[in-house]
Amino acid sequence: MNTFPKIMGILNVTPDSFSDGGSFFDTNHAVKKGLSLIENGASILDIGGESTRPGAAEVSIEDEIARVVPVIKQIREECHATPISIDTTKYEVAKAALDAGAKIINDISGLTFDERLADLAAEYNATLIIMHIQGQPRNMQNNPQYNDVVNNVLDWLKDKIDLARSKGVKDIIADVGIGFGKTFEHNITLLREHDRFLELEVPLLLGISRKSFIGQAMGIDQPIDRDISTAFFHSVLLDKKIDIIRVHNVELHNSLKKIITILK
Repeated sequence: MNTFPKIMGILNVTPDSFSDGGSFFDTNHAVKKGLSLIENGASILDIGGESTRPGAAEVSIEDEIARVVPVIKQIREECHATPISIDTTKYEVAKAALDAGAKIINDISGLTFDERLADLAAEYNATLIIMHIQGQPRNMQNNPQYNDVVNNVLDWLKDKIDLARSKGVKDIIADVGIGFGKTFEHNITLLREHDRFLELEVPLLLGISRKSFIGQAMGIDQPIDRDISTAFFHSVLLDKKIDIIRVHNVELHNSLKKIITILK
């Protein structure tokens, strides 16, 4: 049995995220939620100020900074140990977040929107998460196509990791980007063959929490009702040697971790 992955807790400071948009849009509520995620077992806190759901509208740099920086600062004051990740594709937002105390840049565009995020990660000695995406959030689910989804995503990630390393980034994490420009079949194939991505020789992050393919597979319409199914998927994927799982319901997954540890 492999070691249970680190749990990355999701904190969306947005009015329109796909499963909890608006719930933690207020700074004080967001800070309280973030500290709760840490208390319930999150090893990393991922904070985002722009929804990346299919069809999501873009947010200005100024608005995104105004959403996330006060939350990062307050959580950092309360909790010094837990690493904070900034979920953004914008250089200016990432820089403001790093200045506020974040240590990780989570780029869902995989350096395709702004290569300078790699320069920034190198400058701040920050960890860079490179996620695969086909298209952009507003159009990525229109008609995603691949010749061979596993090999195509693998080669793409290799190229982006090489790019980041050429700019001096030392700590890189890869994410296959489940649900980002993929059909149901693409997602399932990537999960079945996820151990192929060990070839990248970097830590692997998996983000499947509450996503639409789970709703399709299990017949669950509302994202917020998909937590148990998300945990079931994670339990089956433990042998894939995934290093980090990005989840909404940290408490549930910490319970799963305890059960798995007991049974080892």
